Amino acid sequence: MKNKKKNIKVVATSIIGPLHETKKMPCQDYCRYSDKGKNFVAIVSDGAGSAKYGKIGARIICETMIDLLENIPFKNIKERIVEAIEIARGKLLRHRLNKTKNEEGITDFAATIVGYVSDKKQGLFFHIGDGAALAIDTENNNEFIVSRPHNGLFACETFFYTMDDWKDFLRFTSFEKPDTVFLMSDGLTNFAFSNDFSKLEKGFIFPINDFLMNEPCKNKAVRALNNTFNTPKAKKLNSDDKTLLWVKM
Repeated sequence: MKNKKKNIKVVATSIIGPLHETKKMPCQDYCRYSDKGKNFVAIVSDGAGSAKYGKIGARIICETMIDLLENIPFKNIKERIVEAIEIARGKLLRHRLNKTKNEEGITDFAATIVGYVSDKKQGLFFHIGDGAALAIDTENNNEFIVSRPHNGLFACETFFYTMDDWKDFLRFTSFEKPDTVFLMSDGLTNFAFSNDFSKLEKGFIFPINDFLMNEPCKNKAVRALNNTFNTPKAKKLNSDDKTLLWVKM
């Protein structure tokens, strides 16, 4: 995707984790962004590995939200985010692979949402499930805003936009003067944060941020990220698929 606004730089990549690789499954993560409308919109979605069509659910929510949010007046953005998720769910109800054509059938498309929308003056994270969103002030690295993962009572239990009660788990985080934003799937959260998400792992976030700000070639930046996420140490630390979407406003 070509970035048309010179004052916005975006680098994004998704790689398959060793857990899916050994099972000969495709990467279940998906990400999209748009700088073509009034708003900048970016979204990362992690299709549930236990869901038959999690990758499709991730792709549909990303594409739907990009299409519907890029030109919405920012004052109405939260209401339109809810509407966009409802529209994506409607697409899953009618999807050819949903044999039941009811809400029970859309659980086969289970996926999380980690999204970001901005009109340059203000930013908003919207979030269902695990993964994380991070906004940092590059002039003061001690100042950051994070939208944390939301998990259930049991290990590996999280929440999806395909659940009947998804609205109970939709979270918004507002902030002003967006600077640099990271969106990531669950495969990278333990690289980026302390266990309680109160601190950043400075050996991960800041070197990557410095490199991406100073690397003019997007293809080279993506290759470097993929190589970093594919090291034996990284694979051992987290075997899940890994997606990172970085935005410099």
